Amino acid sequence: MINSETNNQPPIIERKTQHTPKCNWRSWLIGRPLSTADASHETIGKTVGLAVFASDALSSNAYATQEIMVVLAAAGTMTFGYVFPISMAIVVLLAIVSLSYVQVIHAYPDGGGAYVVARDNLGELAGLIAASSLLADYILTVSVSVSSGIAQIVSAYPDLYEYRAPMAVAAVFLLMLINLRGVRESGAAIAVPSMSFIVIMIVMIAVGMFKYFTGDLGMVTNPPELLAHGITAFGLPFLILHAFSSGTAALTGIEAISNGTTAFKEPRSKNAATTLIWMAFILATLFVGISFLASQIHAVPSEIETVISQIGRTVFGGQGILYFAIILATTIILLLAGNTAYAGFPRLSALMAMDGFLPRQLAYRGSRLVYSRGIAALAVLSSALIVLFQASVTRLIPLYAIGVFLSFTLAQSGMALRWWKSGKLRGQKDDVGHTNTRVSKLTYDPLWRLKMITNGFGAICTAIVMLIFAVTKFQDGAYVVLILIPALVSLLWMIHIHYRNLAKNLSLDNFGIVPPHTIRHRVIMPVSGVHQGTLAALRYARMLSDDVTAVHIVIEPADAEKTRKKWETWGEGVRLVMLDSPYRLLIEPLLEYIADLAEKRQPGETITVVVPEFVSDNRLTTALHTNTANILRSQLKTQHGIVITNVPYHVHETESDH
Repeated sequence: MINSETNNQPPIIERKTQHTPKCNWRSWLIGRPLSTADASHETIGKTVGLAVFASDALSSNAYATQEIMVVLAAAGTMTFGYVFPISMAIVVLLAIVSLSYVQVIHAYPDGGGAYVVARDNLGELAGLIAASSLLADYILTVSVSVSSGIAQIVSAYPDLYEYRAPMAVAAVFLLMLINLRGVRESGAAIAVPSMSFIVIMIVMIAVGMFKYFTGDLGMVTNPPELLAHGITAFGLPFLILHAFSSGTAALTGIEAISNGTTAFKEPRSKNAATTLIWMAFILATLFVGISFLASQIHAVPSEIETVISQIGRTVFGGQGILYFAIILATTIILLLAGNTAYAGFPRLSALMAMDGFLPRQLAYRGSRLVYSRGIAALAVLSSALIVLFQASVTRLIPLYAIGVFLSFTLAQSGMALRWWKSGKLRGQKDDVGHTNTRVSKLTYDPLWRLKMITNGFGAICTAIVMLIFAVTKFQDGAYVVLILIPALVSLLWMIHIHYRNLAKNLSLDNFGIVPPHTIRHRVIMPVSGVHQGTLAALRYARMLSDDVTAVHIVIEPADAEKTRKKWETWGEGVRLVMLDSPYRLLIEPLLEYIADLAEKRQPGETITVVVPEFVSDNRLTTALHTNTANILRSQLKTQHGIVITNVPYHVHETESDH
């Protein structure tokens, strides 16, 4: 149906495709494709959100206390009295960081976490550093957590030691398949084991505390042997700081909810913030309880038996059914800890792709309404690390947590600066310079000083922890992260420069008037967007024929509306078919439309499909773009009477700066 209110406006045709994806092996593996209209039904509530995003943070309870004790063991058991005070200090830091990220969620409801906060308040470089830190940390989260879970299995079955790397890779790809099925299904799959871990740990702590207050707790029997080392008074403060930094592994994963706010049901900011508070409270309770019981039963950190195992058999009086329930739940939560990264990495990479810092393909949602390319990329990168380090937790753990504390520091610094800006708005309604629709408007907050001081203090604390990590674990492999993050920042910036230069070359600003056409021919022209490359192809199409039909596949309504408005200005009266694709398919609806025209064509009539194609003079950046022309050519070259014509638009990136 043609919609033309005036003769000057090009006709806009609304049409829906009848094509639905066929069942194939992927449908059996990850489920049937979901329509775009199903997106609201795929969001999750607070309970499932807790399972999806908290697995990493909760799993840290399995080793955070032990990491503190391993460091303190250098001075012998006499220093184990510091375990509980150090744990309380970490809980205070946890509270500060959690409150900061609650503020981040409300201020940045479209997700992005530290990346968006740092970029909005501290500049693009700070945003890229935060993003690189988070991306690296997500990859390491999967590698470390899965390798740790496999290590638990291998400790029970030593004959599997040689196969630990293939087993870990298999576990990574199993998590990938679970997450490719959609956030709601992946949440349902891990909800039971995650909640089981919380319940069994609370039971263990509750029973342990009851026995402590009744005087029946006792001490661990047959503890592993501890090799004590002397330490000078000068070294003790440094040792405590080192133990503190090691114990802050309990905070890893706390930022994931702020990155994945869009996964929650409306009101998503409120639901995400509530889930974060739940997670922080549960995490603090478990961490403090485990640390307290570990110090009371005189647990000993050891490679032979974990602290959790020692607490379990002491509290439950041996290796009974509850003890084995604890070991099983701990092993499963360690394996599932990587699921937090699968929830956060794809959303963060999609947001960065929309901003032009990662390949655009990462911003496309797959058949199950998840960012499937990001999920697959995370699986491949994590598997590469596992193979490289042979699934050794000891070799991987030094690389872990530095990046996340760098992102903590940048996020809290950015929020502190945001509150300072808020204080300057007294007497004004809001920030008159606000243009970013992804960010909530900044208004005056009477508590801006308190919030600024809180975030500033938190930034100082996390920065200190990060520096301690970098110094104490530098020789153990932390230097790899210190090299990796600058390298990632450079790569992200190079990608951004390519997209920015491309946008300049395709811009319609001050472009001028399109020359008239002279030759007739029937033409179908796919249109992904309206820019200089599109208009170059349109000029060629109108030279072939007066009968030109442009076709835009509607995948995202917001993008389609932008295309419609631009076409009304630049389309020169050529009709535009808006072909709705509820399953976000690009090629199939277009092929269906062309086949429909081919069936109704006159004898001897030829249909020419003119495809705009920009050609970059840089081969390295060619992979960042989808080559629709080649895909169409491969699909249509066997059909009679249909011609595929590429109209290249050459982009010389080196000229864009002149």
